[in-house]
Amino acid sequence: MEGQSKALLKALHLLTPTGALNADARRKLKQVNHLVRLLEPALDDIYARHAQPCLVDVGAGKGYLGFVLHELVLAKRGRGLLYCVESNAELLARAKAMAEDLGFSQLRFVAAPIANAVLPERVHLMTGLHACDTATDDALARALLLGADHIALVPCCQAELARALAQCKPTEPALQALFACALHRREFGAHLSNVLRCLVAEAMGYQVAVTELVGWEHSAKNELLLCRRTQAHSPRARRRLSALLALFPVRMHLLEALGFSPGGGSEGMTQAATQPAQ
Repeated sequence: MEGQSKALLKALHLLTPTGALNADARRKLKQVNHLVRLLEPALDDIYARHAQPCLVDVGAGKGYLGFVLHELVLAKRGRGLLYCVESNAELLARAKAMAEDLGFSQLRFVAAPIANAVLPERVHLMTGLHACDTATDDALARALLLGADHIALVPCCQAELARALAQCKPTEPALQALFACALHRREFGAHLSNVLRCLVAEAMGYQVAVTELVGWEHSAKNELLLCRRTQAHSPRARRRLSALLALFPVRMHLLEALGFSPGGGSEGMTQAATQPAQ
């Protein structure tokens, strides 16, 4: 991407000793760069409305997304802060040292699980790239509870509902065929996870778009959930969520994190936000 420095690519160990990109690094960089492009409408929105935008990257890992966002967005616009949240203290210490070496002064590092990370009360954009299994739910729940203006998540492996479906007895017996086989259970569980995530976000006042991140040849974990807060809540989405859970009575970490009661309908979900974002 234009404006991306070799110094950053070297620090991220994406360049070979000869200064070239190998195939794996090229795929990784393409995913991150393409996500940044897809975030441009959200970034333009928050930079137009807020003097000091607050961005959060959860499950930051080695910091690929955070560092690229800093170089291509925050540093160029000269304002805003990006909080990198990672529970692996060793990874985060390396990222912090690298930020100091590069002079990336608009990055902040938080060593904590997503659910417990100390963050500003006002978050304008929360991202999560390939947060594994229920870490995506932690990211979504935290963003919803904070009332983030925009949320962008690329889920990774999603085994929670595959395990739950093994014990699930849907109200319509014929639906059992959708996940009778272990392979189908895994794939259907991942699909159902993302459908429920979208409905939860919609129920809590977000407009949700689902798209591909990059071509499937680059990653099998390729679904991007883009959410923009537009209202306090959506009764229609809550009804759809309840109806789906009536068909597939599964427990899900996301619903529990938000105080949702499967037996009591979607009215039990926590009201994280009562007014549209300003």
